[in-house]
Amino acid sequence: QLQASGGGLVQPGGSLRLSCAASGFTLSGYAIGWFRQAPGMEREGVSCISGSGFSIIYADSVKGRFSNSRDNAKNTVYLQMNSLKPEDTAVYYCAARRRSLCGSSYDDWGQGTLVTVSS
Repeated sequence: QLQASGGGLVQPGGSLRLSCAASGFTLSGYAIGWFRQAPGMEREGVSCISGSGFSIIYADSVKGRFSNSRDNAKNTVYLQMNSLKPEDTAVYYCAARRRSLCGSSYDDWGQGTLVTVSS
């Protein structure tokens, strides 16, 4: 089971760090993706980190502002979000792909955490 946490209300320009923790299985070696879905919008991919952590992909909309990392010892993946904008407002989800490399399909999805960027 995956669980995303760390969402909340933040002002534009602020920062949040999301966590994706697993229970019942290890994330080590699995690619982990972050996705978001804004109200009335389709879900979009935000970032993916490979099982080794050496390959990280970002959507153009978050490049230079978001940072994806993993701590296998804690069985947790993090999404550091800086310089947040109102258009980053969405429910954020993490998902595990039971392969080492990032791709288009994911096997395990967690419940989302709401991020609201507003003054």
